[in-house]
Amino acid sequence: MLRIGMAQINPIVGDLKGNGQKIIEYIYQAKEAGVDILSFPELAICGYPPEDLVFKPHFVEDNIKILEKIIKHTKGITIIVGFIDTNKDGNIYNAAGICHNQNIAGVYHKMNLPNYGVFDEKRHFEHGQNPLVFILNQTVVGINICEDIWIENGPVSLQTTKGRAKIIMNISASPYHVGKGKLREKILAKKAIDNSVVICYNNLVGGQDELIFDGGSIVIDQQGDMIAHGKQFEEDLIIVDLSTEVQVHKDTKAVGVGSKPTLFIPVCDPQVPEVTTHGSLCLHDSVSSENVMDVIRLEGTGNRLKKTPHVPLLETKRLDELEEIYHALVLGTHDYVHKNGFRQVIIGLSGGIDSALVAAIAVDALGSENVVGISMPSQYSSQETQNDAQRLAENLGIGFHIVPIMDIFETYLKTLKQEFISIKKIESLLGRDTTALPVDVTEENLQARIRGNIIMAFSNKFGYLALTTGNKSEMGVGYCTLYGDMSGGFAVIKDVPKTLVYKLAQYRNDREIVIPLGILTRPPSAELKEDQKDEDTLPPYEILDSIIETYVEKDKSSKQVIALGFEPEVVRKIIQMVDTSEYKRRQSPPGVKITPKAFGRDRRLPITNKYVDW
Repeated sequence: MLRIGMAQINPIVGDLKGNGQKIIEYIYQAKEAGVDILSFPELAICGYPPEDLVFKPHFVEDNIKILEKIIKHTKGITIIVGFIDTNKDGNIYNAAGICHNQNIAGVYHKMNLPNYGVFDEKRHFEHGQNPLVFILNQTVVGINICEDIWIENGPVSLQTTKGRAKIIMNISASPYHVGKGKLREKILAKKAIDNSVVICYNNLVGGQDELIFDGGSIVIDQQGDMIAHGKQFEEDLIIVDLSTEVQVHKDTKAVGVGSKPTLFIPVCDPQVPEVTTHGSLCLHDSVSSENVMDVIRLEGTGNRLKKTPHVPLLETKRLDELEEIYHALVLGTHDYVHKNGFRQVIIGLSGGIDSALVAAIAVDALGSENVVGISMPSQYSSQETQNDAQRLAENLGIGFHIVPIMDIFETYLKTLKQEFISIKKIESLLGRDTTALPVDVTEENLQARIRGNIIMAFSNKFGYLALTTGNKSEMGVGYCTLYGDMSGGFAVIKDVPKTLVYKLAQYRNDREIVIPLGILTRPPSAELKEDQKDEDTLPPYEILDSIIETYVEKDKSSKQVIALGFEPEVVRKIIQMVDTSEYKRRQSPPGVKITPKAFGRDRRLPITNKYVDW
């Protein structure tokens, strides 16, 4: 019998000592629980993704030193831990170290490197060459890393056919987007059935810049049934017992978080025929000839299972879609603030839906004592929105300041009027059009930029991190002011379409009413001129969001978008706005990714770009 543990942890990129200490703490928790094999997520020692840190030789060396310290704590247990490996030729690998009884028993190098969407692994790592299995207590266990498990006829097929593996342990750092968890479960279930193997999938958790890792680690049996499920968006230690008796307990389905189910699997053949065996591998020197199976034979861990009774199984409730998204935004905000050394945040509260949602998320992530709201009314701010901003702050229990901008705005207008007239005279002398310069978007943007300056002044003076409040719909079409409402350090809802903003706000109010009803029902407006409404400039958000989703996330052409029934002129206008706003988005702060294709890491288009799709 084997007791398997999966430590679903939240490391910090570059915090080698801190990550190492966390790993050691989980090793001792697992030992106390009688775990034989304990896995940690992909690149757990250095954090994921380390990006160009891997090009610093001392960084790679230091991460290996941490691995060597961890090894000293593995007496009586086998652990699988992600780290960066290198060899004598200077090649760098995304690796899994198999540490057993205070020794490095072997190293597996990730064979399939993703290079799409948010991934750049071919820039940073070399491909591994060989699948790897190890034998413990007469059971063959295959090790692979993230992308390896998704490849058809990839490492899993080789490990189960040539290597006779009955358990696959996959360590992963799979970023979240809406629906990703269900997709993983579906693919892994098919993989388990096709290969007649138990899959123990250990996923990273935590926020890293724009990326969110949602955890949700799972164990799936040979019939494709999920028998254990880790917490979503939280650290967790998932433990399951795997027995070599030839029977399957059907009551192991729908296992809850924290339970210890027992899955019975057929005894494995410890001889592993038709396999080239290299014994214990040395760090940096894995065999690299293709079509070779690396096999490691391990002696018993000495950590025999404690005679604990079978734990009653609990019903698992996976978060629904809105819960998942909200938890992702909370986790992303919490980790970005704390991992970057901030404690408090400041938010401009306009009395609108976007700033209300951001404030609620910030309070749930950081606590009300660490969130400050600031209202900056102009002559165009209605009394209703000003009242709602203050009521929101009171409901959330956050600090609140009112800094009117009317006088500052008038000073700007007076100063610029003189300059604009001077320029007009020069233009007239040059024979150019000198018709009166009307009030336009220039004056609207001045208000947003004044507010941005005030927010950044508070940020500088008190050490607050400024959270911006723009949503994906606005960012998509450039309905935002560069150096104005885009000013800040973190864009919480940058990847949240406006229609989803309303749904999330209602979801938060269903838990506890904190967002005033007027904010939810009032037509959205920037309030930068008299009687302004967003729909003066944009189509209804239901239409706008559908066009952006189709054009941006699904990469459809303008003709394909129009074919879905949208008005051609509307489609052409929106696509032109999306394309010409790339320069704005490139200068925006990072924000939480929750859709399959976010602006930024996912979608990288040139700013200087003459391709026209309308």
